[in-house]
Amino acid sequence: MKKVFAILSIVAIFSFGSTMTAVAQDSTATAQTTAVADSAVSDSTQVTEAAATVEEGGMHKSLKQKFIEGGAGWMAPIAFCLIVGLALCIERILYLSLSSTNTKKLLTNIDEAWNTGGVEAALEVCRNTRGPVASIFYQGLSRYDEGLDVVEKSVASYGGVQLGLLEKNLTWVSLFITLAPSLGFLGTVVGMIQAFDKIQQVGDISATVVAGGMKVALLTTVFGLITAMILQVFFNYILTLIESMTNEMEDSSISLLDIIVKHQKK
Repeated sequence: MKKVFAILSIVAIFSFGSTMTAVAQDSTATAQTTAVADSAVSDSTQVTEAAATVEEGGMHKSLKQKFIEGGAGWMAPIAFCLIVGLALCIERILYLSLSSTNTKKLLTNIDEAWNTGGVEAALEVCRNTRGPVASIFYQGLSRYDEGLDVVEKSVASYGGVQLGLLEKNLTWVSLFITLAPSLGFLGTVVGMIQAFDKIQQVGDISATVVAGGMKVALLTTVFGLITAMILQVFFNYILTLIESMTNEMEDSSISLLDIIVKHQKK
């Protein structure tokens, strides 16, 4: 399940990357639009264009059009938060997937190797096994001659180090989750101020000026919230993986101490 989720994550980020490239090309080729004279004609024209856009390109083209309408000044930072945040999430998912270990099998192999070759054989098993659990076991077994208390402290201390490695870069993902909607809200406020400035310049409350300005302003909030929700799903999934691995590390560390005590009695 972890590998399937990781593959789907990679496909999603590459698909979004191609969308952002197409958006940049479209925004470069798009000329500035002329001012609209009549509000009723403008509203009907916008509805017609929106319908034509959905018919021709579907949701993909409609999303690009809305992204362009939101303005590059505000949409680009939000897109940056999404792309970099997804990249960090996928990196963590791949790292955690590759770090998972069958702890029961590892403990059995350590016990069997100890019976045949002593502590050195058990250390060799840990060296040949990937993942944080094997690294913790190696640190503990390497101090076997110093006593059980030292082994226990070593396992606990190095467990904290491995936990920090598992949570690497998650603070940046958390930052992007908070920053994306904040940028969206800021873009909305600035857009509303610009809309009221236009109303003041015109000297009359026109439905076209108000609707156009508000639409552009609200688009930044929409994209910011969508970005935050996507990253939040990945963030919570990563926290679930880390929590599972942490519980596994703690449980297996107790089992390792039991193995050490058993062989000390022999």
